[in-house]
Amino acid sequence: MFVSPPWLEAISRTYGFTPRARIAIESGGKPIGGFAWVHVVDVRGERLCSLPFSDWADPIASDYSTWRALTAGIFDENTPLSLRCLHSAVPAQDPRLLQTEQLAWHGTQLDAPLPDIHRRLSPGARRNIAAASRNGLSVVTDTGVEAMREFHRMQVLLRKHKYRMLAQPLEFFENIWARFRLADAVVTITARAGSEPIAAAVFLQWNDTLHYKFGSSLQDRLQLRPNDAIYWAGIRWAAERGLSLVDWGVSDLDQPGLLRFKRKYATDEKRVVVLRSAQGPKPGKSDVDVLLREITRLLTDESVSDDVTGAAGSVLYRLFC
Repeated sequence: MFVSPPWLEAISRTYGFTPRARIAIESGGKPIGGFAWVHVVDVRGERLCSLPFSDWADPIASDYSTWRALTAGIFDENTPLSLRCLHSAVPAQDPRLLQTEQLAWHGTQLDAPLPDIHRRLSPGARRNIAAASRNGLSVVTDTGVEAMREFHRMQVLLRKHKYRMLAQPLEFFENIWARFRLADAVVTITARAGSEPIAAAVFLQWNDTLHYKFGSSLQDRLQLRPNDAIYWAGIRWAAERGLSLVDWGVSDLDQPGLLRFKRKYATDEKRVVVLRSAQGPKPGKSDVDVLLREITRLLTDESVSDDVTGAAGSVLYRLFC
């Protein structure tokens, strides 16, 4: 999904990026490999990213020689490169790259009838799904843009008040909706207590996979179990469409609560390997990075209006790739 045309178009239209790619072709004309990246130049410096704001974007290279051919001349100089790999181990063999961290990836295989999928969820997940129903939550699936906008308002609040972080701009979500809706491949699932939205998630379909890409919730309403209701609704939505997998995205390994939550639903857990150029600067150490962290801290302070915090994300989020 992260190298799909609608995702790349949404990223590019929002942030002004120009994706580039190389394809390796064997002598008979058959494509045997590929690599996509974005060349970024801004106040943080010059860098190559494969790909910005994507959970992972594996290059296609079955062997090391293909990988070297795909990247020859791209980052042999002093322009740092970062990439995330879920499936491909080949780039990790490259001495020009260092592994800087790992992220957890979770997925749920939809390889059985829905009642069987429900039975193999963890007991805690089944209890919480039932509790959400007893608590009177309604779960609404909506393919319209207004549901996406409602989600974004909640996202700004969560990232500001819980994490002291900025949210991506509303324009980004509207661009995602505009591109994925053409294939009927975007849905926002919202849990409501009465008429009040208390949690929501944006799911994107690509090929036979439903991707849980963005989620948010009101922290003082979590006892109603809205996120469990949303996860189960996403599984049902994907199963009804005949999809084969729900991709729950990536999580930092230092988020044990989130890891426990996803494991209640996941059948698969893997690691996404984050690789960076060995010759590049260490991430987060430049004067500009320090300044951006301080500006973010100020703009997410409780004394700053939520509207100003949301507008700050529109101005600054591009720099965080």
